[in-house]
Amino acid sequence: MTEIYTISFFGHRELPNMFSLEDKLMTILRDLINSKEYVEFIVGRDGDFDQFCSSTIRKAITNYAYGNASHILVLPYERADYRDNKESFEQYYDEVQICYESSQVHPKAAIFERNKRMIDRSDLVICAIDHNSGGAYKAMCYAEQLGKKTVNLFNDD
Repeated sequence: MTEIYTISFFGHRELPNMFSLEDKLMTILRDLINSKEYVEFIVGRDGDFDQFCSSTIRKAITNYAYGNASHILVLPYERADYRDNKESFEQYYDEVQICYESSQVHPKAAIFERNKRMIDRSDLVICAIDHNSGGAYKAMCYAEQLGKKTVNLFNDD
């Protein structure tokens, strides 16, 4: 049976100098693809950081993967943009999932509920947090409470 290593990504909706993080993120992704039997990258689609991660994941899979990685979008509920553009989404991502738990709560709580479920299934949480507030910060705190390994791209490691 193939061992799956799952990574989720969280960052503030808007981040200054986000693209300065690309080399650091690409190095992490390359090392994971090269060292793990199978890597599952799970992302949202709720801001600039999510789009940045997806773009970088696609580059890493193209450059380094040998059929051992997948790029999965996890939506909090079925959104109109997905429903109206399913084919486009399914061409960009290897898989699109709708989180059952978050689809059952009030829409204002759905994103955090989806984030929690993503973290629950993750072995590693990669984030870009530069201030102590907001949904991405709450997600990182939740991951740390669970004892998940976290990497903040803004830290100098």
